[in-house]
Amino acid sequence: MASRSLTARPDDAAPAAEASEVEHGPPAATTQGREHRFDVDVLRLLASCTVMLGHVAATFIHVVDDDRSNGAGAYWTGHFFEAVNSFAVPVFFAIAGWGVLVGATPRNEGRMWTRIVRTGVPLFVWTGVYLVWAWARDRNDDPVVDLAVDSLFASVQPAYHLWFLYAYLPVVAVLAFAVLLKDGQRPWKLGVALLAVAVAPSTLSTVGEITGWAVPRVGWGFGTYSLVYAVAGGLLIALPGSVLRGRRWPFAVLLPLTMAGCLWYHTQIHYVIPNAHLFVGLMTACVLLLVSRRRVPERLRGPLRRLADAAMGAYMVHVLFVEELVRPLVSADLGGAAAVGTLLGLLGAVIALSYGASLLWGRLGLRRLLG
Repeated sequence: MASRSLTARPDDAAPAAEASEVEHGPPAATTQGREHRFDVDVLRLLASCTVMLGHVAATFIHVVDDDRSNGAGAYWTGHFFEAVNSFAVPVFFAIAGWGVLVGATPRNEGRMWTRIVRTGVPLFVWTGVYLVWAWARDRNDDPVVDLAVDSLFASVQPAYHLWFLYAYLPVVAVLAFAVLLKDGQRPWKLGVALLAVAVAPSTLSTVGEITGWAVPRVGWGFGTYSLVYAVAGGLLIALPGSVLRGRRWPFAVLLPLTMAGCLWYHTQIHYVIPNAHLFVGLMTACVLLLVSRRRVPERLRGPLRRLADAAMGAYMVHVLFVEELVRPLVSADLGGAAAVGTLLGLLGAVIALSYGASLLWGRLGLRRLLG
């Protein structure tokens, strides 16, 4: 199985992304009288930065070909920090579930399509950016036109981290479909879109068998684990503060144990651990319950909200910095202390550059195009 930073498979990769108001729900705070959940903003930033940590850490594992004999310092440093980041993707699914089911429930089908488009446009814009970048750097294995066509159906190299949105959008759509049905509405367009997602793999496979054509791989859709994380997120993030008060300490104890379990799995069983693994599920629950309903000081709320608004864009662009900045500077010859220091320094640079770029194009009014 490929690593998180190279694969486009949703069962074992760990990128991170957020999508517009589904996740933080400012319209819900305004139109439905709900307070803004700054603790959810913290979760978004935590998961976003942890995704970047995972991609930076993966370069240390790749440089030694996941073999400790090629460089123990880089090997153990990469695996240690990869184990820490395993909760990031499930947390994003959890936030998505909370947003649709509780935080900013869709009022009608049109509003839901607006949310989907606000995520889908940056997905394809950034896919194009990565394809052009890789073409300019002579890194594409296939013709750009072929990759562009394939990207309509699934994530492609070098935009490997965008696989998440091919799973995220169907999860959001199916939850919204259920909510609208419960409210007595008839979201026909969402239903047709979900039906198309459901039958696309078998339909293309049949076309390929009949014609002999090489049909694209289909990445649209979600596994059981992603839907469970989304629904469970709706439950856990919506818990009142009184339920959690004084009861968080067991999760603080369990969290490092789950991370140690992921490290053991990565180094002794297989790299990388599936998102559906028990260790990852417990880790995700611990993170949600430790952060949810925490009070954010007033002085930090403004900057926190601005950074949270920039999180999706930072996720979109950060792989450029990982590939161009981090990968050339990571060496298999690094000792343990040097590897840790190098990783933390490079991580800080990737986070600063990614969020800085996202904040910049936000000020330029490009958020709807670039996330």
